[in-house]
Amino acid sequence: MCFNLRKASRAVTQVYDEFLRPGGLRTTQFSLLAMLVGKGPMPIRTLADYMVMDRTTLTRNLKLVEREGLVTVRAGDDRRTRIVEITEQGRDAVKQSLPFWQDAQDFMVRELGSKTWSALRANLGETISAAQTTND
Repeated sequence: MCFNLRKASRAVTQVYDEFLRPGGLRTTQFSLLAMLVGKGPMPIRTLADYMVMDRTTLTRNLKLVEREGLVTVRAGDDRRTRIVEITEQGRDAVKQSLPFWQDAQDFMVRELGSKTWSALRANLGETISAAQTTND
C-alpha cells in the first residue's frame, strides 16, 4: 500500500508540476502557499499538521519560499514558536498559478473520470484519517 500510494503521489505530482511550470511554482510550494492563503498566519507546527508533513521537511520547504519572498517566518509569542505568514508576493504567486493548478486538476479529473475521482477523494480522506490514528 505504502509503495503504491507513494508511486501514485509522485506520478500525480509530476503532472501538477508540469502544469504549474509556467506559473513558476512547484506543487509543494503551491500547496503550502494556498494553505496559508486559506488559513492565514500560523505556527510551523500547525502548518505541518495541516500539510501532514514532518516539521523538518516543512522547514526545508519553507526556506525555499522564504528566500523567494513568498512567506515570512517570524518569532511567535513564545521563543520556541515560529509563525509563518504569506506575503503579498506569495499571494500574487498563488493567484498567477491558480489557473495552471486548475488546468492540472481538470486534466486529472478527465483522465480518471468523475466517478473514479469522487471515489478516490473519499478513499484518500479515509486513508489519511486511518493513518493519523497511529500518530495520536
